[in-house]
Amino acid sequence: MKLSTRGRYAVMAMADLARHMPRGEPVRLSEIADRQEISLPYLEQLFAKLRRGGLVVAARGPRGGYRLARTAGETRIADIIVAVDEQIKATRCKSESSTGCLGSKGRCLTHDLWEELGRQIEVFLESVTLADVLERRVLGRARVADSADPRVAA
Repeated sequence: MKLSTRGRYAVMAMADLARHMPRGEPVRLSEIADRQEISLPYLEQLFAKLRRGGLVVAARGPRGGYRLARTAGETRIADIIVAVDEQIKATRCKSESSTGCLGSKGRCLTHDLWEELGRQIEVFLESVTLADVLERRVLGRARVADSADPRVAA
């Protein structure tokens, strides 16, 4: 399973925007492109989707650029990924397919494992905001509770 550059770059650009948006003033995409080493045309495509998704607001004019539509603490990473049409899934079968992973044979033996992994990733990304990323509060969030782990004996 792999998150494509579209999702990764959208999150990187939004974090950069949140960090460099002093007093709510718009930030130019060219500045984000330079700092994050992302092509400007690609960022323009991403920000068109982010704007349609209600995550950024465009400001026109000589001092124009983009601003966050909500605070960094209210902007979830999952929302960013969904806005740029990114799917995070670990199974190889299509959700709308009735055939499953193996075509006419149904689901593979490990289907439930990969489907649950995809759900866990979604839950994690829904729990993380841009503020968490900027304030480096992400590492350690996915800890396993020792009491729930049958391998951990008292």
